[in-house]
Amino acid sequence: MSDTLGNPLDDPHADPFEIARTAAADIARLTGVEHHDIALTLGSGWGKAADLIGETVATIPATDVTGFSKPALEGHVGSLRSIRTPKGRHVLVIGARTHYYEGHGPRRVVHSVRTAAATGARTMVLTNGAGGIKPSWKPGQPVLISDHINLTGASPLEGATFIDLTDLYSLRLRDVARMVDPTLDEGVYCQFRGPQYETPAEVRMAKTIGGHIVGMSTALEAIAARQAGMEILGFSLITNMAAGIQTTPLSHQEVIDAGKEAEPVISALLARVIGEL
Repeated sequence: MSDTLGNPLDDPHADPFEIARTAAADIARLTGVEHHDIALTLGSGWGKAADLIGETVATIPATDVTGFSKPALEGHVGSLRSIRTPKGRHVLVIGARTHYYEGHGPRRVVHSVRTAAATGARTMVLTNGAGGIKPSWKPGQPVLISDHINLTGASPLEGATFIDLTDLYSLRLRDVARMVDPTLDEGVYCQFRGPQYETPAEVRMAKTIGGHIVGMSTALEAIAARQAGMEILGFSLITNMAAGIQTTPLSHQEVIDAGKEAEPVISALLARVIGEL
């Protein structure tokens, strides 16, 4: 289960989908909830949303579930939480994200998504904290992800697995979010490998090829969610303006501080959106 015991996903001969099914069985046993309808991955700044979605049925350490690792990044809580909404839907809240820059490979990056699908979830909500390129955006602003550009050079798909990504980020779900908050803007998310922040030249490149948001997560997870047949909604919290647009040095503390300041507003927004799904 935990890294100290060895992660089964590190075995190249292991079936990652079978491991996800085992993890889903662990979650059912540990939470007492056999089926989840919605999965939500909480990125930097979005953590308080879980408190507003509904009644918490169970909270478990992620490392008690097969294939999960302890988060390496401050701002990620390291737990899995089962919540029942007022409408009676079950939401699996994932507070344990593995980033690609940790060096564990795509299988472990997308394991939470594949596990969520194996629990029965048909909707995947992915959130993150990221840098903004649009000059009209300000730190602390939530935006919808309309599409992505994967600049990691990696994919969670293995072998001759061809998946259509034309409508990866659901227009229907984005319309639901805009029904809750008509002021929401949207943009194209660029996932870089990290962990270094993007250079001004890389930000200019991202803008030139159609990007509006830069970060180090989400795109690989979205691909895996689509492979699993899930409908995807993506949110970015603009924690800072990207390098070259923002003239002051970038830091992770800045991301944490911006997330904490915006957390009450964006968490309430996200909980209202989840309530409409």
